[in-house]
Amino acid sequence: MSSDKPTVVTTRWWWVRHAPVRNDGGNIYGQKDLACDTSDSEVFEAVAKILPRSAVWYSSNLMRTHQTAEAIWAAGFPKPATMIWEADFAEQNLGQWQGMNRAAFIASRPAGSSWFADINEPAPGGESFMDLYNRTCRTIERINREQAGQDVIAVTHGGTIKAALGLALGGEPEKGLSFDIDNCSVTRLDLFTTPERAVWRLPMVNQQPWIADDRHNAMHQPAGPEVKKLA
Repeated sequence: MSSDKPTVVTTRWWWVRHAPVRNDGGNIYGQKDLACDTSDSEVFEAVAKILPRSAVWYSSNLMRTHQTAEAIWAAGFPKPATMIWEADFAEQNLGQWQGMNRAAFIASRPAGSSWFADINEPAPGGESFMDLYNRTCRTIERINREQAGQDVIAVTHGGTIKAALGLALGGEPEKGLSFDIDNCSVTRLDLFTTPERAVWRLPMVNQQPWIADDRHNAMHQPAGPEVKKLA
């Protein structure tokens, strides 16, 4: 009997959420093509340090993901020859909810809601979270075939990354909605495949590498009495 083990192919996904949008007026923006704020250079320097150099790059078709990628490259990451735009990686189309006051809208929803609506409820004139989940999953699965064994950097959106987490957690989209995904955070999902099976691992979710940067901490901590560190 042969003792040869099947070859395992590892495809590593590095998901980066776009930088914060400041010009939304406190309103829901969904697929509205708004610019983002990339002025915090320390954040992008920290993100650039942890991303793999020999990776293929993807983004959504919305400008805030392109601006975020450009800020990472400007912070010292070698700019790739290409970055593929995937419309299927765009944020959920929230239809007529886009432009509504976010706080008032959330307050009108059932207590404890983890998203804008039930995953199967489409926004009027837009999509449901399941629509976003399904288009995200089919594109991930295609890229897994095309880029098997590679590092894949995908600069996208909070909803898109939550959908990817749902896929990695056994194809259960509601589990992905349990996670916070902050602006500029990095989420890594590894796919291990053999001819017989495919298994996901989640090495890190919502990682914020700039938190460990003493310069950034010093800039953002309020002034106050010195606190003695305990050993």
